[in-house]
Amino acid sequence: MSRARLPAAAVVLALLTWLPGCSSAPTAVEGCMGKQAVGATSAELAGTYRGEGDAEGVTLVLKASESKPGSGTVTVRDWPTGDWYRSELGESFDGSGTWSVVQGGTSATEFAHLSLSFTAPKRFLDGDTLDSLSIAEGDGRIHLYAEDDPDVCPTFRLRLQGG
Repeated sequence: MSRARLPAAAVVLALLTWLPGCSSAPTAVEGCMGKQAVGATSAELAGTYRGEGDAEGVTLVLKASESKPGSGTVTVRDWPTGDWYRSELGESFDGSGTWSVVQGGTSATEFAHLSLSFTAPKRFLDGDTLDSLSIAEGDGRIHLYAEDDPDVCPTFRLRLQGG
């Protein structure tokens, strides 16, 4: 009887390692935008980003600082507000502020992200607007996106123009 259970357990184990999220197979982020970045420089990120998916119509412009590597100024157009754990985006605004790159760690699961701080039209409280974007790069393209389900292509994403 224990011999019959052994092949069944092997089949279950094989299925579990094949399922997304349970294996080392590429995530949907990698499939639709490239791999998550561990690090990024000002020169790589500076430029104009156009929205895709739920970010359609959104523009984000990053200008690099000459005096502070990995940071600079940001300008947004039609940037949404609201609680990002809700299913719908809130009102949008045009504004500006600063940005910086938070580099990934030494672990294989720690990736770089872009931190935004809006100063105009007013300072936002945590949770009032999207202020952190993950970075993906691949095939000569750079995307910024709101973290979502790793098994689904992120719905709020921006692509660097010209890349």
